[in-house]
Amino acid sequence: MKINLSQFAGFCDGVRRAYKMVSALDVAQIPKPIYILGSLVHNPDVIKKVEENGIQKIDYKKFLKSKEGEIGTLIITAHGVGPEIFQMAKKKKIKIIDTTCPKVIKVQRLAQIFSKRNYEIILIGDKGHREVEGINAWGEKKAKIISAEKDFKKLKFSKNKKIAVMSQTTQDVNFFEKAKEFIKNKNSHAEIFSTICLATHDRQEEIKKMAKKNDAIIIIGSKESANSTRLFEIAKEKNPKTYFIENSKQLEKKWFVGVEKVLVSAGASTPSWVIEEVVEKLNKYRSLKN
Repeated sequence: MKINLSQFAGFCDGVRRAYKMVSALDVAQIPKPIYILGSLVHNPDVIKKVEENGIQKIDYKKFLKSKEGEIGTLIITAHGVGPEIFQMAKKKKIKIIDTTCPKVIKVQRLAQIFSKRNYEIILIGDKGHREVEGINAWGEKKAKIISAEKDFKKLKFSKNKKIAVMSQTTQDVNFFEKAKEFIKNKNSHAEIFSTICLATHDRQEEIKKMAKKNDAIIIIGSKESANSTRLFEIAKEKNPKTYFIENSKQLEKKWFVGVEKVLVSAGASTPSWVIEEVVEKLNKYRSLKN
């Protein structure tokens, strides 16, 4: 059995940057207690390493209810947050360590700029996703969020209304193109910004090209991860023998009986050591026969 490892598998630049920033923290030198708003990445192994460094997770509700002095330092994840979090942290005298992905910041700034210019903002993204909620908050929560084709019907266009279109950085490329085409047909003057991360685009395109060239596909990632889930959906549509796992323990030997070629890819939150463990275990299945 030949194992083909995706050249794009694993941490994207934004997640790698966030992980390095948190790993490099000198916890003895910053105000305590130290909290991270949500999960740094959707991966239990990485979360465990962060917690071992004395950093605790806090959710939005608990942060909002916290009083001055209860939080010393707050870490913002790569997904980013709205401006109200920074304002609240300043009011409560909390030190902020911001690991927001620069590509996400770009979309936040676009939302902020076009909201101030009184544009109607159309945001192509998953409703409820942390990145989408943060971007929308920078746009004064005025964005119309489009998550599926059925949402197209909700869009109303007027000749006098100026429109700015942008997307979640991990959005499906094909869906964004469909939405863009629909909007352009309704309003040819709409300003459309392609804000999908190149790493997301490359992963998805590789899966589309390689799915049918392999007998089986393994996608490594968390089911809470938007980009990992999207990668799995794209692969499954092209190749029914696609399996979604978090780590090597979830591999099943029966999946590879008679398989000659297997493609291994992973979401942006999957660390290299988890991918290596999966490949190592797959190597043990090389000699499986029909």
